[in-house]
Amino acid sequence: MKLIVKSLLIVLLLIGFGKAEAQITEKPVFGKIAITGGTVHTVTNGTIENGVVLINGNKIAFVGKNAKITSDYTVVDASGKHVYPGFMDSGTSLGLVEINAVAVTVDNQEIGEFKPNMLAFTAFNPHSAAIPVTRVNGITHVLTAPQGGRIAGQAAVMNLWGYSPDSMAVDGSAGMVVEWPSQRRFGRWDSRSDKEVKERYEKAITALDEMLDKARFYDAMMSAFEDSPKGKEQPDKDIELEAMREMVNGETPLLIQVTREKDILSALEWASKDENSDLKIIFAGVEEGWRVADKIAETGIPCLVSSLHLPTRQYDHVHKPYQNASLLTEAGVKVAIMTGEVENVRNLPFHAGYAAAYGLGTEEAVKAVTINPAEIFGFDDVLGSLEAGKMANLFISDGDPFEPLTHVEHVFINGYKIPMTDRHSQLYEEFLDRDAVEK
Repeated sequence: MKLIVKSLLIVLLLIGFGKAEAQITEKPVFGKIAITGGTVHTVTNGTIENGVVLINGNKIAFVGKNAKITSDYTVVDASGKHVYPGFMDSGTSLGLVEINAVAVTVDNQEIGEFKPNMLAFTAFNPHSAAIPVTRVNGITHVLTAPQGGRIAGQAAVMNLWGYSPDSMAVDGSAGMVVEWPSQRRFGRWDSRSDKEVKERYEKAITALDEMLDKARFYDAMMSAFEDSPKGKEQPDKDIELEAMREMVNGETPLLIQVTREKDILSALEWASKDENSDLKIIFAGVEEGWRVADKIAETGIPCLVSSLHLPTRQYDHVHKPYQNASLLTEAGVKVAIMTGEVENVRNLPFHAGYAAAYGLGTEEAVKAVTINPAEIFGFDDVLGSLEAGKMANLFISDGDPFEPLTHVEHVFINGYKIPMTDRHSQLYEEFLDRDAVEK
């Protein structure tokens, strides 16, 4: 009986979310669109007052002033408004998790310690109810990543408009996610000795090194065959090691999730080893990065950081999480901002806003959610700024996008003018006149 009730609950929840998405009936506008009269924040080439942005299909065709606008363009008047490149959240599980309490809607982790062949791209749900909630806040694309184990799998950068993962993917293999082993105790209940903590850490690092060594050997073996296959028997393919080839060659980044100072220093030491010199490494989380900002800067490793969390230690000032992005940037670290969220990815502007208010400044905060992540992940020729030839991901707001009272009025993703409708706005409209009951 309990099983039947549970199954019915799951079905009803899924139907409810499907219904919510189905209620968004307005179709996006696509074609030639001219945005005129607004303050255009290009990010890379300054700010243009009374500027013009022309969109032709999926691409930005023109950014500047005094453009010739032909009659086949649909004009969007942005007078008194601001035009920004679409924001990117550099660390989410958006599209991989719908309801944490319902197992069949959770696709961000698999069983096992090493899962390099798990692809966030293939698990991504383009019809997640959280996606429209996110994009109406000016967030046009995100990094969505698997979790769990030592190697969790491969993250993907996804646009937030489309009907399939293929149509939404900016980069289906944006980074191999590694959960760095911790050298700290987990609360007062953790009774392990210092020796036991150290042994567990060293065992985890050894296992990671062995996996990478296997991947390097496998890549060398397969490359030798691919370069000269004549007269040779093709080696057996290993799906896990095959998934790691681009990573060990430095083509796909190694995305290391690391938090505490001691662990960051250990990860830096590990990254400096000769055998790891070919790896393209990115740090994510880095909540205590401010403690060792200079050391991170020396390596050139970029960091994906969050601002809205509690201090990691009781004696730290409450402002330190807000200052982390600023202190890292001041030291010379390239920083992108992440939320680490699913349903609350919509709050990315608040994360960036807090970072801006606590030392980063508005200009650098905008870069941290636009061009910086694009440069870190290697698609700055496609996204991250308002420039002719780039993908048309942008939004129009009535003010500073980091201010809570600012409204995002129009969103464009891959050239599509997106309906400004989501589950939250639908519920707002539904209950707006709840007291006006006919008697």
